[in-house]
Amino acid sequence: MPPPTQLASSAILERDGRYLLVRRANPPSADMFAFPGGRAEPGETPAETALREFQEETGIFARNAVLFETYDLPPQTADGEKARHFFLSVFTVDADPETDAIAGDDAAAIGWYTPEEILALPVPDSVRQCVEKLQNGRVL
Repeated sequence: MPPPTQLASSAILERDGRYLLVRRANPPSADMFAFPGGRAEPGETPAETALREFQEETGIFARNAVLFETYDLPPQTADGEKARHFFLSVFTVDADPETDAIAGDDAAAIGWYTPEEILALPVPDSVRQCVEKLQNGRVL
């Protein structure tokens, strides 16, 4: 019997045309770059999960979570025995512009990247799709 689907959320923060990404230290997607996020705790809404996980992984208190995209993510064989089925809710968020990001929780590294840089990094398909959607929605 497959494991139950786990709820997870991530958050997109943009500053001056760059997006904040963490390099994941643990499965799923270990050693890949992704928007800060993680698993929901019991009783949390997806938006609450996004804001909590964002703060835990970056040290930044975000606000105004707006649903951007959702993904049904089947287990990845690369994650081995820890592979899980996730339903991921991705939000855009706001934060004070002078707040510095500091890698915390299960983030191995943290940084600000342009869309072009992100597409050249090892990222999950969901991140690639979000960046492409962000680029297509932007007025140039």
